[in-house]
Amino acid sequence: MRVGFVLALALAFVAAPPAGSDIDPLVRGVLTGEWHFSNDELADLERGKVVKHSLEAPAAGEMAVVGAIRVNAPKQRFLDLARDITRFKRSEDVVAIGRFSDPPTLQDLASLTIDKDDFDPSSCRLHDCDVRLPARVIERVRHEPDPIADFKHVIFENVVAYEKGETQGRLLEYDDGDKPIRPVDEFEGLLRDTPALGALVPELPDHFRKYPFDPIAADDDFLYWSKEKFGIAPFITVTHVTTVCPSARTCVMATRDVYSSRYIDASLSITVATDTGGPPEGFYLVFANRSRASALKGGFAGLRRALAGRRARGSLEENLKRAKARIESGLAPR
Repeated sequence: MRVGFVLALALAFVAAPPAGSDIDPLVRGVLTGEWHFSNDELADLERGKVVKHSLEAPAAGEMAVVGAIRVNAPKQRFLDLARDITRFKRSEDVVAIGRFSDPPTLQDLASLTIDKDDFDPSSCRLHDCDVRLPARVIERVRHEPDPIADFKHVIFENVVAYEKGETQGRLLEYDDGDKPIRPVDEFEGLLRDTPALGALVPELPDHFRKYPFDPIAADDDFLYWSKEKFGIAPFITVTHVTTVCPSARTCVMATRDVYSSRYIDASLSITVATDTGGPPEGFYLVFANRSRASALKGGFAGLRRALAGRRARGSLEENLKRAKARIESGLAPR
């Protein structure tokens, strides 16, 4: 009995935040628990340094990173900028971006241009196609009079079906490679590997898992598309964004990948904006991403994951600093 008491006391001491910490206890618990930040790292964060590291990735082809930075601006400014996603996310690597209407319309994709770098229907065959598509689309698309327009319509039908919670029209399997990929199953795996999401907002995992049949009291809930530079060829992606503020002090913006034309099997991101104790007025911006990619499986997978992880950590620090500068200036790129 004495041993149990001593152990409980020791654990309480280890978990206790340092005196004077100005991080929301809920967020701090996730930072030190699910995201494995040390007290020294959080002290660096409170002093204004960027902190970042990789997270354990139990599944083959999975990679996860988390980082944080202190922003000297009101949290509401970030929320307002993030709501205007087409301005806030635009950068040199984001070629085009647009927010879907509610309900979505094909016109929402009018500014999405697709050329042969994005999709070459003439070389698209079952198990050998340069974009992620199911067999039913691959077998018909090259015979379409306008395969590019058909590809754009496939993306739109996937969004409509996702919004309605229907399977018809959804891209539930990718048959562009040797082995089929089921993105919904891969995303379910990411949810299991990301307990931080439920720790921050208990309703969020089922909101994504059962969407649209398990609605949540969200501050914002929308889909957007983007065309982004990455690797040897750009990719087109559709993303679902849900923002929830579990308290006046802290807001959580979670995103899931609804479709990616290349590279990504599934992706889940969490952004936390939590007020500092102030003054001066400010907040901590925390970003975590967990993704799965078939390119990180197979031979030399460990080396590829290590190289990808190093690049992801470097990109994360750069993006956090860029976001901090934009928020503090009050401007998003035009």
